[in-house]
Amino acid sequence: MNLNDWAGQTVIVTGGASGLGAATAKALAAAGMKVAIFDLNEDQGNALAGQLGGQFCKVDVADPTSVSAGMESVVSMLGAPRVLVNCAGVGPAAKTVSRGAAHPFEVFEKTIRINLLGSFSCASQAAALMVANDPLEPDGARGVIINTASVAAYEGQVGQVAYAASKGGIVGMTLPMARDLADKGVRVCSIAPGLFLTPLLESLPEDVQSSLGAQVPFPSRLGNPAEFAKMVCSIIDNPMLNGEVIRLDGAIRMAPR
Repeated sequence: MNLNDWAGQTVIVTGGASGLGAATAKALAAAGMKVAIFDLNEDQGNALAGQLGGQFCKVDVADPTSVSAGMESVVSMLGAPRVLVNCAGVGPAAKTVSRGAAHPFEVFEKTIRINLLGSFSCASQAAALMVANDPLEPDGARGVIINTASVAAYEGQVGQVAYAASKGGIVGMTLPMARDLADKGVRVCSIAPGLFLTPLLESLPEDVQSSLGAQVPFPSRLGNPAEFAKMVCSIIDNPMLNGEVIRLDGAIRMAPR
């Protein structure tokens, strides 16, 4: 199978209203897939879904009941998912100890709940639907799950303890989840992006953006969300990619600060 063979199949993109998720939703719609966007931003989500001829579901990935309702809505409107791409996430900044005060537990917990537990909840619930799909030729594929980790899983910077822990969990989850689902025809991979031009970085001054981009060995610039989407398409396209975490970072290795 290649990407063209997935045309007409249903894909769910969490965090699909903006940033990496929106670029992914656009790329998969361009490949002929039926796209469902899970996000909390109703205005942007509905606008993009309308543009792509897809479906928007207001879903809080940190709430398994909300995820379940979203999955049910997708199945009824577009059919059972063949592909899930987890892009929803948050990235708060807080040190383990700052000015004598401990890292707020609530901030750490919320980051884990959204980034790691949210990814797991969406992946496990989507997988339960995928395993009931008819197998596709020639390998008996029933689905593909792609999670978004980060280079922070390996080189978390100062102030990234919660974020790095959440993304490290996604890295650690990738292989065992792929092994769990191997006999059911569902592949699992994760992408660990480096510095990409997401809404968070777009909000920074131009000189700061340029400075960050200059830290990337080659190409010395911030990544384009469309390049992340291209990697998503490559994973779907290549049936031997399974159980792997792929760094997409221009060879950067993050410094402590």
